[in-house]
Amino acid sequence: MLKKCLIQLLLILFLINCSSNNKIGDSEEKNVTLESSEYLYIQAMVYFDEANYQLALNSFNEIIKIYPLSNEAIQSQIMSAFIDYIKLNYDEAIYKFDRIINNYPSLKNIDYVYYMKAMCYYEQITHEGLDGENNILALNNLNEVIKRFPDSNYAKDSQQKIVLVKSNIAAKHMNIARYYQKKDKYTAALNRYKIVIDEFSITKFTPEALYRMTEIYYTIGMLEEAKNTASVIGYNYPDSKWYKLSYNLLSEDNNEKGIVNKIKNLL
Repeated sequence: MLKKCLIQLLLILFLINCSSNNKIGDSEEKNVTLESSEYLYIQAMVYFDEANYQLALNSFNEIIKIYPLSNEAIQSQIMSAFIDYIKLNYDEAIYKFDRIINNYPSLKNIDYVYYMKAMCYYEQITHEGLDGENNILALNNLNEVIKRFPDSNYAKDSQQKIVLVKSNIAAKHMNIARYYQKKDKYTAALNRYKIVIDEFSITKFTPEALYRMTEIYYTIGMLEEAKNTASVIGYNYPDSKWYKLSYNLLSEDNNEKGIVNKIKNLL
C-alpha cells in the first residue's frame, strides 16, 4: 500500500510539472471547449481521480485518436500506460512506456517514463528463488534511470530499489551455493559464493558467503586459503557471527570429524 502511495505521489508531481510547462503567456487566450483536447483531458483525469479507470482509459484513448499531435495526446499515452500499471497489466504497460520512450525521447518528463518502466519489472519480483529474469530487467532499468537522469527525483528511489534487487539476486545465488556445498560439489559452490562477494558486496550476504568459502577450503584441506578468507571476515565484519564461526572452525580444538559434522549441521 505504501509503495502504491509513493507512485501516486510521484505521478502527481509529474502532472504538476507537465501543467507548469504548458502554461501560456498572459497575452494569449486558451479556448477550452466541450470538444477540445484540453477539456477531454480534464474529464479523463476526473475519471482517473475517481478510480473509474476504464472510463479514464477510454477517454485517454479518444484523445490519442482524435488529437494525435496535441500535448494532451502525449500525456494521455503516459496515463494510459500508468493505468495498465495500476491494474497490474505489466506487459502492456511496459509496451506503452517503451513506445513513448521511442517516439518522444526529448520529452521533458521522460525520466518518469523510464522510472515507471523499471517499476513494472521491479514489482514482478516476488521471491529470491523465482523471477530471475525480472531481477535482471529491474536492475538494468533502474540503473538506466540513474545513468540517464542522475539529478532526477526518481534517481534516489531507484538507487534504494537497486539495493533490494541485488539482495534478492544474492539470496538466489546463496541458496544455490548452499545446495551445492551440501552435495559436496565444492567448486560449483565456491563459484556462486564468489559471485555474491564480487558482484553483490553491498548486500547482507557477503559475510556469510566468506564464511562458507572458509568452510569449503578447510574441508578440502586448503588451510592457507581458509585462514586468508577468515581474516577477511575478521577485518571487515569483526562483530558478526560469521567471524566467530570461522574462528571456532579454525581453532586447534576441533578435529577433522567434528568439523565435517559441524559444517553439515549448519547448512
